[in-house]
Amino acid sequence: MAQDAWDRIGDVVLSATRIVVSFLFVLHGAAALFGVLGAGAPTPVGLWPGWWAGLIQFVCGGLVLIGLGTRPAALISSGAMAFAYFTVHQPRGLFPMQNYGELAALYSWFFLLFAALGAGPFSIDALLHRGRKARTGSSVDAG
Repeated sequence: MAQDAWDRIGDVVLSATRIVVSFLFVLHGAAALFGVLGAGAPTPVGLWPGWWAGLIQFVCGGLVLIGLGTRPAALISSGAMAFAYFTVHQPRGLFPMQNYGELAALYSWFFLLFAALGAGPFSIDALLHRGRKARTGSSVDAG
């Protein structure tokens, strides 16, 4: 019984963490694409890799935020941040504190976690799964 309570708490914390992290990620994308939040001018459309990174941050981050298609969107986000870390930050120094890559590394690992664990109970994915489960009588776990 105590384990059930810890599992429920863990599920809620997973959803809350997904929402906060992806919201911050979306803000990075909005800054890059639209030049808001003190970013200055927007990144020119199609400019590699900045505009594409902003697009991934805004679109995939938004999908992860609402919990729709969470696993594939989170995997794309994780890969984009790993790419950013190893192509932009890592050449500047070995450790994230030296190369200013802490955010890219953290985002990459957080989104990999969301890709592996899913969105949690407070998501559109979970809502859709509950609807499918009710219609079919299935007991397959949501992802």
